[in-house]
Amino acid sequence: MLTLRRAEERGRAQFGWLDSRHSFSFGQYYDPKHMGFGPLRVINEDRVAPGGGFPAHPHSDMEIVTYVLSGALAHEDSLGTGSRIQAGDVQRMSAGTGIRHSEFNASDTDPVHFLQIWIMPERDGLEPGYEQKRFSDEEKRGRWSLVGSRDGRDGSLTIRQDVDLYASLLAEGESLSRNLAEGRRGWLQLARGTVQVNGEQLYPGDGVAFDTEGEITVTATSDEAEFLFFDMTP
Repeated sequence: MLTLRRAEERGRAQFGWLDSRHSFSFGQYYDPKHMGFGPLRVINEDRVAPGGGFPAHPHSDMEIVTYVLSGALAHEDSLGTGSRIQAGDVQRMSAGTGIRHSEFNASDTDPVHFLQIWIMPERDGLEPGYEQKRFSDEEKRGRWSLVGSRDGRDGSLTIRQDVDLYASLLAEGESLSRNLAEGRRGWLQLARGTVQVNGEQLYPGDGVAFDTEGEITVTATSDEAEFLFFDMTP
């Protein structure tokens, strides 16, 4: 079964420096019908103005994945990690028993556009950790490129939950297909461009939930369509 989550139906927070769209309940946006999907708890599409950002704040017992679409994000945390996350980079921060971090637009002139994803870990009380890798457009073009997995296989980030996270780029007319196995759930998040998913037209920011096994076919209807796909435990 396929269920659409349209971009315009998402929650929204605007603070001048931040324009954030929430696929699931987050912050002051609460919708009991959209509290997450399987272990996927948050997908926020954030645009941060030059000079803006999130000051140091705490997290615990959550796998936090940041996927930058354009611009660059400056990250610092209580583990002593300092990094610059730019388009093509994917970061995983395991909050575990507790971590503090800050995120700011790394530019004084250009906005930064990114997806921040929260995934519930397989258990609470894990050791905090951090990982960042770059996945080029060439690695994602025309294929299911694994960027995160439970076992870190094929050079992917390690996510401490039974989730395989794929990123793909398609040119207009290109298609990708895969089968969702019995007992698995899937979520596709369209980041940019337009695609058809099993015949349904999607636009930037749209999401699709799959809660039964079967074939999933994605066909780009614009050039440079970029999307994420989560294959996960229920």
